[in-house]
Amino acid sequence: MSAWLWPTTADIGMRVFAKDFPSLLTEAANGVQMYLMSEESARTMNQHVRRSGEWRVRSQHNPHDRHFLYLAWLDEILYRAEVKNQWYVDAMVRIENAAEGLVAVAQVSWVEAETIEREIEVKAVTTHQLIVEEVAAGREVTSEWEDVPSFEGPGWYADVVFDI
Repeated sequence: MSAWLWPTTADIGMRVFAKDFPSLLTEAANGVQMYLMSEESARTMNQHVRRSGEWRVRSQHNPHDRHFLYLAWLDEILYRAEVKNQWYVDAMVRIENAAEGLVAVAQVSWVEAETIEREIEVKAVTTHQLIVEEVAAGREVTSEWEDVPSFEGPGWYADVVFDI
């Protein structure tokens, strides 16, 4: 796993590491889903019928900014589970740089969300302490949290806070 939770005063934060920006999105989706679901649902995930489809995600707020695409992607993961009954399992993501902005085009595998037992609910993805950054080779990103490891580039990392 390449996503670790870190504590904040009233919410929960998540740090994600990945080799590239598209992988950062998939690791973030995996991290938030693992946080939300019960251990039993995590163990039995492969017993559910998987469906697939293409999800296209673009930020409405600032469509040319990777930070906002990252937020829009996480919002989409939560929206699909709550409204569309589509619990994200995995995806292959590519980023299109179109005239109207960055678009995450994902070939997504999902199961019916109603089959997943949840232990917690995320109300919102916030911009508080948001970081989405490429890390140069040899540069180390240290952690101030005991349970979150340090990371050495090359790669990408992101910090985000969820309102729970």
